[in-house]
Amino acid sequence: MKNVIEQLNKAFENRVRLGIMSVLMVNDWVEFNTLKETLQQTDGNLASHLTALEKVQYVTVRKGFIGRKPNTSFQATLSGRQAFQEHLDALEMLLKSVPNKS
Repeated sequence: MKNVIEQLNKAFENRVRLGIMSVLMVNDWVEFNTLKETLQQTDGNLASHLTALEKVQYVTVRKGFIGRKPNTSFQATLSGRQAFQEHLDALEMLLKSVPNKS
């Protein structure tokens, strides 16, 4: 079981980061406000988690304008997608390794 625990990615230990990556895995680009509403987070909290994922190159950011309004969108990188899938696989292995006590 120890080996399975070591396969879990520390970048995804936080529930907000799990949520961010979950949303980004099923969408191409997601706007900041959509993530904020979906995950029910404050601007600052969401931004700090997105920055952490950006630092490890699991998400990429696109900044632009829609009319005169600034618009920021995020996308999971290929390495982020791979790392998240490996994290999910490790979670699944962990669940399967638990003995059935029924």
